[in-house]
Amino acid sequence: MSRTARLTISLPTDLIAFADELAAEKKISRSRVVAACLREIADKRTVVEMEEGYRLMAEENRQLAEQSIPVALETWPEGRDKS
Repeated sequence: MSRTARLTISLPTDLIAFADELAAEKKISRSRVVAACLREIADKRTVVEMEEGYRLMAEENRQLAEQSIPVALETWPEGRDKS
């Protein structure tokens, strides 16, 4: 479980009203509403970062495979030309 710390922030009144509305609907505190919103943003960022990392890994793997094909063809008898 995460530790908590007190934070004082200023928000536009419309966002405060919206936070209060969400808090009432979900029967949670205003702080939990803000924390849930920030957690959602943080989780989405993590997903985006992971997707980018996997894309980069896939590209590196593709390049490595392309570079290793000539070596594989030289090494495996089945890959040699039968001229």
